[in-house]
Amino acid sequence: MKRRTLYLIMTCLAVAFLAAPPHSEGAPPRKAAKLLKKADLAKKDLYGSAKKKRYRHYWIKCADRYKTVYDRYPKSPSGPRALYQAADLYTRLYKYSNKSKDLDMAISLYRKLAAEYPDHFLADDAQYRIGEIYYKVKKDPSQAYVEFLKVDVRFPKGDMRPRAKKKLDQLAVTLNRKMKRKNGDHGPISGNRRAMVKDIRYWSTPNYTRVVIDVKSPVKYEHHLLKADPSHKKPRRLYLDLHNARVSRRIDSVVPIKDDLLQKARAGQYTENTVRVVLDTEKLVGYNVFHLYDPFRIVVDVRGFEKRKTKPQQKSVDSAKKRKVRRGIKKTEKPDKTISLARQLGLNVNRIVIDPGHGGKDPGCKLHGKYKEKDITLALAKRLATRLRKEIGCEVVLTRNKDTFLSLEQRTAIANMKKADLFISLHVNAHKDTRIHGLETYFLNMATDQQAVMVAARENATSEKSISDLQTILNDLMMNTKIRESSRLAHRVQKGMVKGANKRYKGIRSLGVKQAPFYVLIGAQMPAVLVEVGFLSNPVERKRLLSKAYQKRLAAGISGGIKRYIESIDRSYQEG
Repeated sequence: MKRRTLYLIMTCLAVAFLAAPPHSEGAPPRKAAKLLKKADLAKKDLYGSAKKKRYRHYWIKCADRYKTVYDRYPKSPSGPRALYQAADLYTRLYKYSNKSKDLDMAISLYRKLAAEYPDHFLADDAQYRIGEIYYKVKKDPSQAYVEFLKVDVRFPKGDMRPRAKKKLDQLAVTLNRKMKRKNGDHGPISGNRRAMVKDIRYWSTPNYTRVVIDVKSPVKYEHHLLKADPSHKKPRRLYLDLHNARVSRRIDSVVPIKDDLLQKARAGQYTENTVRVVLDTEKLVGYNVFHLYDPFRIVVDVRGFEKRKTKPQQKSVDSAKKRKVRRGIKKTEKPDKTISLARQLGLNVNRIVIDPGHGGKDPGCKLHGKYKEKDITLALAKRLATRLRKEIGCEVVLTRNKDTFLSLEQRTAIANMKKADLFISLHVNAHKDTRIHGLETYFLNMATDQQAVMVAARENATSEKSISDLQTILNDLMMNTKIRESSRLAHRVQKGMVKGANKRYKGIRSLGVKQAPFYVLIGAQMPAVLVEVGFLSNPVERKRLLSKAYQKRLAAGISGGIKRYIESIDRSYQEG
């Protein structure tokens, strides 16, 4: 009897096992490959029949075969291949159906492939195809630029990157022409209307230099790096050629810099229509070139080797983490209050630069002629600096400590020259609707909504139309900015700021963390965020922003958010 019962149980288990559908994780690759081969045969049959290609349901049926492979075996090698083929079928189907939903399905499948299989060789192809759809079919050059840019940024080793970069160059010209037509400029600058190079400015340290070339109107330019030429006693040189440009008589032909990184900058009329700016350098490690608008200027960031002094405290902290505590040595119950939090946490954040927005001739947003953004941001920055020194124990530097004007590129240069670990730019918001209120934090990226575009346009002191031109510099921008870390910092700061204000005040509204292309954050070599601490246009928030008590709460909240961010870095460090 027992044997019969055992036999029945084993038989039921075997039947159940055979009847169960294959699980994606445990499915043998051969089954997935077999299904993929059947889908390939169906596609070949479809493409070989002129009659079938005219009927939409044949395309859908074939695409569904590929989608089944992905649905059943997403972790098999056939999964991403099936996704790509399904997306390709929907792309080709659009030529026959002319239905926008087919294109949308293709984009969705391509995005799924790029997101879920970022290391697969087809991931960059999928992202490139999205750019092609927006460029060739949807006729949306702005979105196409962003999509091609993602190939360059997310898949730097992909074989589609060179093709994507060519598309970016083409689209940059297209977008520039589009902008000129909107502004009433119907063609390129003529020979007798060459743009004038007005000035060369710089801020420098032995390991970092920012050079800004001021040009009266936008120009095309290119940059190159030349090796040293000992036979002619010429050092290593970085040069920029500005096309359709001329040098102003008032500009100095040679600008001495004389630090360990750059020796001098020279500007001259290389050809009748080309201005060449040469930077003599000996210890260059890396450089970055981008441009800004209103007024047009070209920014060159040059980096050199950094000489780090050995810090016994760092060594002792690191070695303490690696060694286990020996028996007989008592662990401390509380941290030594004489040692700063930054030092306790492995010296991850030594120096923070706070940037009080606006200043001097630039008041920022203002109301009734007496309430000015520049005054509020400076007062808040000083309170925040005091709080950070007390709470965290790190060095805090303000880009300005009085009512003085600083250009946007100068503010970031200060943070880079000071070798800041974090950069916090403080601002006050405004809106034509006085009912709008709330706190928000931004990090550098393309704007994701119209409100973010408006805020960026105001803080950049530029027109809203010019924001679209920032897409033409996103390549350098995204490759040289710690966007991911800035995002983490922004979320911590936003949460801390809202929490701090909520402790004493009612009706605090969080507008969340957003992305926008702020000039003041471009080129920052550390995690950087821009904080909008409220709306001057809102009567309630205006009254609060002008009060010392509210400023203290905001400072405490922002400081708390930064502290949480530092602690999260330390946890990541300890976890490996």
